[in-house]
Amino acid sequence: MSTPISVQGYKKLERELEALKKERPAVIQAIKDAREEGDLRENAGYDAARERQGFLEARINYIESQLPQYTVIDLDTLSGDRVTFGATVHVVDVDTDAETQFTLLGPDEADFAKGSISVNSPVGRALLGHEVGDEITIDIPRGRVTYEITEIEFHGVQD
Repeated sequence: MSTPISVQGYKKLERELEALKKERPAVIQAIKDAREEGDLRENAGYDAARERQGFLEARINYIESQLPQYTVIDLDTLSGDRVTFGATVHVVDVDTDAETQFTLLGPDEADFAKGSISVNSPVGRALLGHEVGDEITIDIPRGRVTYEITEIEFHGVQD
């Protein structure tokens, strides 16, 4: 199954992969140096280096396994009147009149703190295919919420 990702998100993951691979030799050297200090049971430097190595290898393996599964999409080419990957959707909570907006991105590039959510999240999935004026009810962790879509725009990724 293919996963959508923006050109910018794909390039960011490629840069991260490159940086992680460049860090490998330093971590291996840190492990070697810590081993030479003797007793490994009480060697915090060794434990930290091994933990970092585990993280590095896991992240490298994850990124390498994901890259071939992505469908890279240039967000600057998108438009339309329905919610799709890459859309920025403005909604109003019909119960509280609270306004918010979400940019729908792939799961490995979505960043809620920056206003983007995954197309695979409950809110992302519920918004897909809808248009301005539609009301959608979504079960989210804090309960059920009903949003009215007030605007859909496409303007690429904002770094």
